[in-house]
Amino acid sequence: MERSATIRVAATTVVLVVLGACGGGGDAAPTSSTPATTTTEAASDVPAPSAGCSSDVAGGPVDEPRTLVVDGTERTYLYLGPERAPGDGPAPLVIDFHGLAEGADLHRVVSRLDALATREGFALATPSGTGEPVAWGVSTDASNPDLRFVDALIDEIGLRDCVDLRRVYAIGLSNGAMLSSTLACASSDRIAAIATVAGLTDPPACAPDRAVPVISFHGTDDAILLFNGGVGDLGTALEGGSPSMPEGYVADLDGAGIPAAAAAWAARNGCEAAPTDDRVAPDVLRRSYTCPQDAEVVSYVVEGGGHSWPGSEMSASLASVIGRTTTSIDANELAWAFFQRHRTPTT
Repeated sequence: MERSATIRVAATTVVLVVLGACGGGGDAAPTSSTPATTTTEAASDVPAPSAGCSSDVAGGPVDEPRTLVVDGTERTYLYLGPERAPGDGPAPLVIDFHGLAEGADLHRVVSRLDALATREGFALATPSGTGEPVAWGVSTDASNPDLRFVDALIDEIGLRDCVDLRRVYAIGLSNGAMLSSTLACASSDRIAAIATVAGLTDPPACAPDRAVPVISFHGTDDAILLFNGGVGDLGTALEGGSPSMPEGYVADLDGAGIPAAAAAWAARNGCEAAPTDDRVAPDVLRRSYTCPQDAEVVSYVVEGGGHSWPGSEMSASLASVIGRTTTSIDANELAWAFFQRHRTPTT
C-alpha cells in the first residue's frame, strides 16, 4: 500500500477509535520504570504452569493466526509463542488489544510488541474484536461478550501452549486501552497488571477482587481523545485533515480525564493520595503513587504528545493525522518492565 493510502486508512481508523471511545465510556529512551511502591518484599516468583506445559515439548517459535468459537461466534487472534527448549519454564502472556476499526494485523504494526516478545521470550496474543467497525465492548457487566472471549482466549492458550497463569497481562490502544481498564475491574483474578495507551478509564461499577497494578501513557496534545476528557476535533479528522486542539486548551495535570482516572485507580489500590511527579525526559513527566505491595499506579504524561503509541515508528509516520509521537520513552519497554514486577497472588 502506498504511503498516502496508508495515511488515509490510518486517519479513518483514528476517527473510528474516537467514536468507540465515546461509546465506551532526543533523549535515550528509558528501558525500565521506577517502582512507585515503598515495599521491601518482591512478589513470589513461583509460577502457575498452564496445562500446556505438561508435555514439556521443545519447539517453536510459533507465529500464526488462530480461531476459537465463543458464544457461537468465531473469534480470531494472532499468536506469537517463544521458542522452547526442554526444561524451559512457562512463558508470560501479554494480550495486546487494538483500537476501534484497527484490527489485529494493523495494530501489530503500530505496537510492534512482536519484536519485544521475540527478544524477551514472552507469549503474545493480538486478538480482534467484532462488529463493523471492529470494536471491543468495555462494560464491566458479565453480559459483555468480550469478557467471556478473553477468558476463553486465556484458557485456549493455556491448553495449547506453556504459559504462566500468574503472569498474564493486558495492554491496549484507545478502545483497547478501555478494554484493558475493564479487565482490571472484571478479571483481576486472571490479569496480573495492565498498561494503557491513550485511553485509561475508571469504569463504572469497577469492583476488582484485588488491587491491579496500572501503567498508562497519554499525550497532552491528543486532539482526538483529549487529555482532560472528551472528544476533540472530529470534523477535521473525518475529512482526513490534521485535527487541531481546542482554542485555548491547556492540559490540567490535576483535572478530569486521564489524571482523574489515574487518581481513581490509585485510590482503589490503597495508594497515598498525593502523587510524585518526576521529569524523565524533556517532554515526559512520570506521575507515580506510593502504593501497597503489588498495587503500583504510574502515569506517563507526554507533553505535546498526540493520540499515539510512544516509541512507535508507525505512529511517528502519521504525525499529520494523530499528532506527535514521542521517542523520548518507549511504551513497550516501560510496560514490559512494569509487567515483570507483578503477578497474580498464589492460591
